[in-house]
Amino acid sequence: MTSMLILNGPNLNLLGQRQPEVYGHTTLAEIEQMCRTKADALSVIVSCLQSNHEGALVDAIHAARGVYDGIVLNAGAYTHTSVALMDAISSAQVPVVELHLSNIHAREAFRHKSFIAPVAVGQICGFGPAGYGLAMDALLAHLVQVGAV
Repeated sequence: MTSMLILNGPNLNLLGQRQPEVYGHTTLAEIEQMCRTKADALSVIVSCLQSNHEGALVDAIHAARGVYDGIVLNAGAYTHTSVALMDAISSAQVPVVELHLSNIHAREAFRHKSFIAPVAVGQICGFGPAGYGLAMDALLAHLVQVGAV
């Protein structure tokens, strides 16, 4: 059965409390439940993980190899700073869809640069919590297209 890792980076544990005018009122627990419901509808297995620590995210990407068919990654601020995450994605050879709740291209200039985008299958941003379902759909479509599932 197809499996996906939903991987969330720094400060996403504060969703629903942190800058709700930017990120909304939905909590990470609610988003994870949305992902589980979506996974059931898609007949895929999903696991969710969040960490505020860059190394833990790198470790999770490495550990995904041979375990998950793909990753939906909301790397938060590490999107704009982490060569380590970019290298981990390249090394693990697990397809990644980059995801952001807000439209990073309509925000501060420093958020326009993504170190994840060059090694990701694609990027979804600006659709709030609904972006997670869109990312899961896109990842599954990619896996089917390349014959990985």
